[in-house]
Amino acid sequence: MSSFTREVVSTPNAPKAIGPYSQAIKANGFVFISGQVAFDPATGNLITGGIEEQTEQVLKNLSAILQAAGSNWEKVVKTTVFLKNMSEFAQMNEVYAKTCKNAPPARSTVEVARLPKDVSVEIDVIALT
Repeated sequence: MSSFTREVVSTPNAPKAIGPYSQAIKANGFVFISGQVAFDPATGNLITGGIEEQTEQVLKNLSAILQAAGSNWEKVVKTTVFLKNMSEFAQMNEVYAKTCKNAPPARSTVEVARLPKDVSVEIDVIALT
C-alpha cells in the first residue's frame, strides 16, 4: 500500500490566493505552484510597468512560494508561461533567463486571449521539494 502526502503551502511573502485554490501544494516530494501574476504581496495591488517588470514580480512571487515549500529554483523541473502577447516573448525570456540560468527547467510558453486583471504574464511551477 503506497503512502500519499499532501500539504498546503502558504506564505505572506506572495500574493494571497483570490479564489478556491492554494498558493501551492506539496505532494509526494513535489511542489505544484499555482499560476502567479504580478501582484505585490505587501499591497495586494498589481505592480506598474510592462512585461519586464511584471515578469520580475512574478518570479519574486514564485521564489517566495518555493522557499516556503522548502524548495528553490535549482529544484524546478517544469514551468508554464502564459503570455497575453507572444510578441513580448523576448523581453519576458530575458528576465526569466536571469532566474533560470543553471540547468533551466523544462518549459512551455503559450499565448492566451486574456489573463486575470489583464496582466501580461502568468507563470506556474512544478518543483522537487
